[in-house]
Amino acid sequence: MNIRLFHARILTMEKHRPVFWGEVWVKDARIVYIGEADKLKAGMGKDFPEIRWDREVDCGGNLLMPGFKDAHTHSAMTFLRSYADDVPLQQWLQEKVFPVEAKLSWEDIYHFTKLAVLEYLTSGITSVFEMYLTPDAMGQACIDMGMRCVLTSGLNDFTSSVEQQEAEYLKWNKCHPLISYRLGFHSEYTCSKELLSGVAELARKYRAPVFTHLAETEAEVQGCLDRNGMTPAAFLDRLGVFDYGGGGYHCVYMTHHDMEIFKSRGLVAVTNPASNLKLASGIAPVAEYVRRGIPVAIGTDGSASNNCLDMFREMFLVSGLSKVREKDAASLDAEEVLAMATSEGARAMGLHDGDILEKGKLADLILIDLHQPNMQPIHNIPKNIVYSGSKANVRMTMINGRILYENGNFCLPEGEDAEEIYRKCEGIVKRIIYT
Repeated sequence: MNIRLFHARILTMEKHRPVFWGEVWVKDARIVYIGEADKLKAGMGKDFPEIRWDREVDCGGNLLMPGFKDAHTHSAMTFLRSYADDVPLQQWLQEKVFPVEAKLSWEDIYHFTKLAVLEYLTSGITSVFEMYLTPDAMGQACIDMGMRCVLTSGLNDFTSSVEQQEAEYLKWNKCHPLISYRLGFHSEYTCSKELLSGVAELARKYRAPVFTHLAETEAEVQGCLDRNGMTPAAFLDRLGVFDYGGGGYHCVYMTHHDMEIFKSRGLVAVTNPASNLKLASGIAPVAEYVRRGIPVAIGTDGSASNNCLDMFREMFLVSGLSKVREKDAASLDAEEVLAMATSEGARAMGLHDGDILEKGKLADLILIDLHQPNMQPIHNIPKNIVYSGSKANVRMTMINGRILYENGNFCLPEGEDAEEIYRKCEGIVKRIIYT
């Protein structure tokens, strides 16, 4: 489709480019024009051929910007929302999560992932970095719903194998334009040394980055020290897991040496503040990462440990918790946090065509309603988004050039219906938890 978005404030997320008034033109999945309204008017007829628009959207002076990137999530864990609550992490996993997860089928994961996609759309999230069981189910669900998804493996000693991950890597990196795949495994503490060495060999074979849960709790770090005499980051680096980059999810308890490894290897720290608070895991040293030049992205970690898929809440917590941890109100600027939720998340996920709004880039964008009390007055729009923004401000979510959410309504691909998704998920929950 050819879609013209006009009468808009535009935040491209290019460094040092302020918000400006202009238009965005979308053809199929790509941005074909973005620029100031005055320049467009002056050049019309000479530099810009007349286009037959399928749709023209008057943005009403609201803000067009890149969609948020959820850089770590377990989408299908929507089925555990408000069920596995108010217990410590290991008890949460052993008593609440693992026993129920064992009952999940491919179809169950498929439907719960679709439920998560609906919530992502309402939060302005246009891409997710997904780690869970059966990547095929999650990939298919995202294709059917129109969601951009980067898959990674939750490989551990109990599920999957290095051989299976290689097959998934080869399949999903050429299967569909909405889906890609990055190597990964669940964590050091759920994988044998032999399995981790296999992942490292796979990374060397494909010269590929690797992602994993890392340094989420003090107990995790101490356990690795007891087993291997090194922190998880140092141990994995010693095995060659990070030879071609990648990153860690959570990264709460990191030593100076761990941070040096991240800096030298170009690794990204993906912070998950709401999950870490709810499970009492701790507060990640995000400001220290920024000072050291370590890239930071933001994830929700999924509905079981969060419990909502809301990037606005995550951004506020990243900023607020950093200020408390550092005892410095200037420790982390809101505009840095907004970049973590957008352009930095895209780069961590390998979505180099989806990091900013620019001609030729993917048309993954959102429209933020500035005509609500929480966005007024307009002194600084990026700071308003981080400190006072909410899901209620998301007017439109576009992925791959398709409007999937607009003015509180889902505009889903043919055959998809939100109420039917809710009904199916409720039925599955009753079967696997309450019978």
